[in-house]
Amino acid sequence: MKTLLVPLQNIPMMTSTLEVAVRLAQRSGAYIEGFPLRFGIPQYAAAELATGILLESYEVKSEAELNDMRNFFEAFMLKHDIPRATAGSNRPCFSWLETAPEGEDFVGSYGRAFDLIVMARSDIDAAGPHRRAIESALFESGRPVLLTPLNAPRSIATNIMIHWNGSTEQARANAFAMPLLRLAERVSVLTVIGGQGVPGPSADQIVQQLRYNDIAAQVRRVELENRDTGEAVLDAARAEGCDLLIKGAFTRTRLRQMIFGGATSYILEHADLPVLMAH
Repeated sequence: MKTLLVPLQNIPMMTSTLEVAVRLAQRSGAYIEGFPLRFGIPQYAAAELATGILLESYEVKSEAELNDMRNFFEAFMLKHDIPRATAGSNRPCFSWLETAPEGEDFVGSYGRAFDLIVMARSDIDAAGPHRRAIESALFESGRPVLLTPLNAPRSIATNIMIHWNGSTEQARANAFAMPLLRLAERVSVLTVIGGQGVPGPSADQIVQQLRYNDIAAQVRRVELENRDTGEAVLDAARAEGCDLLIKGAFTRTRLRQMIFGGATSYILEHADLPVLMAH
């Protein structure tokens, strides 16, 4: 994973998001590109903003916020000894995209040119545009998304847990994660007995596949015990001291998860470790 895209927002979790991106780039020798994630103005507000003073105030505030985000990003990179990208520069390095348009859909389209998109995870109180930006990355980019918690771990991808549920989405997430799995010191493949899953290969078969790829993985099994599947997964990852979870996203449809809940939604809202997701 040599190219990382980081959409920036003015939210408290941005510091931990950049910490995770920097630690990953330092491990893998990656290029980091930041850009300001600007949500489009809702149509009902656009009419009001179109009247002179309100529009001018909005533009001034937006320009100030853009400058603040760029300054924050660049200062953070330089503080952590990540230099600006230049022709023929060594990695890790960084640059800033000035021409990003408004709208959360840009994350999904532009993210196709990167190996990994790094974003702050959603939580129960997250605004709708934040959630839509994550969904754009997951459903439109064709790339994996690394979602970061409020507090960044001291390490990243040294002790990895895969939540195996038999699904196509999880198989795709595993494939995307192979560069990180090869770097890890420890890899476990988790099965939640009684949890949500679909017919598919067993965790033992996945471990065999990983071992043929020179990844010394081990099977880990836990009982559901009256928990949500996502809760059981996070409890197991916490118990193992993991610093990365690999999770297929939305094996159940988004609508079904909104109504009945699901492991992806739970983990999106409660994960206290970085989670690499793919759909």
